[in-house]
Amino acid sequence: MPATALTAHALLLDMDGTLVNSDAVVERCWRRWALRNGLDPEEALKVVHGRQGYATMAVLLPERPMEQNHADNKVMLAEETADTEGVVAIGGAPAFMDAIAALPHALVTSADLALATARMGAAGLRMPDLRVTAESVGASKPDPEGFLKGAAALGFAPADCVVFEDSEAGIAAGRAAGMRVVGVGPRAGAHSPDAQVADLTQLRVEAAADGTITLHVDAR
Repeated sequence: MPATALTAHALLLDMDGTLVNSDAVVERCWRRWALRNGLDPEEALKVVHGRQGYATMAVLLPERPMEQNHADNKVMLAEETADTEGVVAIGGAPAFMDAIAALPHALVTSADLALATARMGAAGLRMPDLRVTAESVGASKPDPEGFLKGAAALGFAPADCVVFEDSEAGIAAGRAAGMRVVGVGPRAGAHSPDAQVADLTQLRVEAAADGTITLHVDAR
């Protein structure tokens, strides 16, 4: 592991795969979409994580008009918001969210607000007061816009922020924003995050009086 501790002044948190395990819903909805569009579901699932739906569709169907991708994405968001079966918290997420409750942090997710609210609620997790959702940005991850907006809203420079992410697109977005990245879960390891954990039980948060946040990573 490249690091056993990271220091920051603010934390920017992805949702799916990082705080919430929603893989079952994601796979159900995207398998249906892939089959409707004549695509191999297994190939589609390799690129769905981390991006907004319309951006995933653009990767999978590059010749299709973007207007159709946005229309399909509205349908997909409605399906995903209505389906919370199997949505659970990532290991350690409730305690982690409690530990950072008084510290500067924001949710930065490719979900829209309705979907984020549904999934955080289904997982029994507190919704951060500050969130950057799909409605807040003009570009999907791996574009850094969401993380940069989160940092600006919290009042910190990118270099003072640590991103928590699980996906290739999300890790790339964090790096493009000039931030360090804690990779969470099995998808993250292949993309060289600054530190990696299997889940959030491997993290201990220490806050100093000067506002410095130290993230201690258990290397087990």
